[in-house]
Amino acid sequence: MDPRRTAQDVLRCDLCETPVPPMYCDICLIHLCKACVGEHLSEFAKEHKIVPFEKRGSSTKCPNHSSKICELYCEQCDIPICVQCTSSTQHQGHTFVYIVKFLEKQRSVLQKDLQELEKFIYPKYQEIALSIPVQKGTLNTSSQKIASDISKHGEEMHRQIDVIIKKLKSDLDGMDSKYLAALNKHEEEIKHMLSDITQTIADLKKKLNSDDVGLVSAYKSRNAEFRRLPPKLTVTLPRFSPQKIDKQQISALFGSLSELSIKTKEQNYTMDSSSTEHSTPERSLIDVPQIITEINTDFFQYAKHVSCLNDEDIWIHGNDNILRLYNLQRGLLKSVKTKSWNCAMDLAVTRTGDLVYTDKANRTVNIVKNKEIQTVITLQGWIPGGVCRTSSGDILVAMYMDNWKTPSKVVRYSDFTEKQSIQYNDNGQALYSLGHYTKYISENRNLDICVSDWGARAVVVVNQAGEFRFMYTGLPSSSKESFDPYGITTDSQSRILIADFNNHGIHIIDKDGQFLQFIDNCHLEKPHGLCVDTKDNLFVTDSRTCTVKKIQYYK
Repeated sequence: MDPRRTAQDVLRCDLCETPVPPMYCDICLIHLCKACVGEHLSEFAKEHKIVPFEKRGSSTKCPNHSSKICELYCEQCDIPICVQCTSSTQHQGHTFVYIVKFLEKQRSVLQKDLQELEKFIYPKYQEIALSIPVQKGTLNTSSQKIASDISKHGEEMHRQIDVIIKKLKSDLDGMDSKYLAALNKHEEEIKHMLSDITQTIADLKKKLNSDDVGLVSAYKSRNAEFRRLPPKLTVTLPRFSPQKIDKQQISALFGSLSELSIKTKEQNYTMDSSSTEHSTPERSLIDVPQIITEINTDFFQYAKHVSCLNDEDIWIHGNDNILRLYNLQRGLLKSVKTKSWNCAMDLAVTRTGDLVYTDKANRTVNIVKNKEIQTVITLQGWIPGGVCRTSSGDILVAMYMDNWKTPSKVVRYSDFTEKQSIQYNDNGQALYSLGHYTKYISENRNLDICVSDWGARAVVVVNQAGEFRFMYTGLPSSSKESFDPYGITTDSQSRILIADFNNHGIHIIDKDGQFLQFIDNCHLEKPHGLCVDTKDNLFVTDSRTCTVKKIQYYK
């Protein structure tokens, strides 16, 4: 170790050892005093960037040209670059902005997010946190009252049982008294007869020993009377017949506790849609959308569904039973074989990054975790179609019945348990078409539920509660074919994008159904599935060419 520099020593200039140098070279990573800055800059063999010591590390080195500083930002590739990078084929035709301007834009996003967190989200969580002790207090009070009610009811039941016992004993005492009185009366009658018989026997013996004709002739026999024995007193003594003690019957008679119900009501914790909408900076559509990247898939005939895992990786499904994960730069990353042949109707990515897909053959909703497929929802009678994940983490599934009598519906699942069903408007009319036409679905940023209904040739939008808001039927005057809605998605501006299959383009409408733009300049042929990444880049599955196009449509 240099003896001049110890743990307790001050920071020194790397050229002259002057203490506390105020400058720093972000390229060479050395400390400089003001006197040595000129000397360091005189080394023309490499580039330098001198900054105040407090701002060291603010410059980004170009990963492709180590001696260069990234002064620009490529909007298509979404990476910082140096001036030398702009002439490379990788960035040919791309749009560049000064990195300072990009940082200002990002700071605006950060500021908006910070504002939303401080003014809306954090206070809401505080409110929820404060409500928990109140709920605990309510729980304690409620439990004490219920326990007291149980004890009082038990005491009342004991009193009623005591009354029953007292009455039975009283009845028994009454029966005993009545029986005893009957026995006493019968006993008196028998004693009287015994006395008469005893007297008669004595009289007969006296007469037998007497020669008195008058006495003997006066005898009247009473044997006929005595032969009629007194009636036998027959008594059925009372018995106690206890009923078998049925614990369940006693429990039912006593009363019961209702089941504890613990439910999460997501709507209580959902941010006000107006506040969430305004947290994103306003963006303008570009006049001429452009293709940034194009992915050639392994499908032979048809590319259907697409869902973003992140800004670089996307899930794609086509005309077979394989779900494929592609990286924009490296190509195919992973393949997952579904449980049935070519029956995946749609796919979505959960908040935790797992893939969810619907299967019409098995009438199931399935989740893919590490290539393992788990069935989480099995429908009875209904066939699942479009699926999407909501901002709260719920799953929305559009489904239909194959009987051409029952209107389709949208069901919301929380933890894969049904919590909402949307099928009719306030007048009892069906919101969606009949039959086996697949409906694709997306939740908008303002929490509206948007359904692309091919059977109705329309996009139907309801609010979070399932109340009808509007229907969009395309622009027939400017379309060669009738409106042919397939895939649907929404972006950070609450705009709705719809794939128009036979018109080879993408409709963009605002959150209230007003038409904004029709993308028809990106060589789309039969566009089917849609999704957007976090930067509002649009991914489109081109079913005829079996490609996925990444399109920039915002400035």
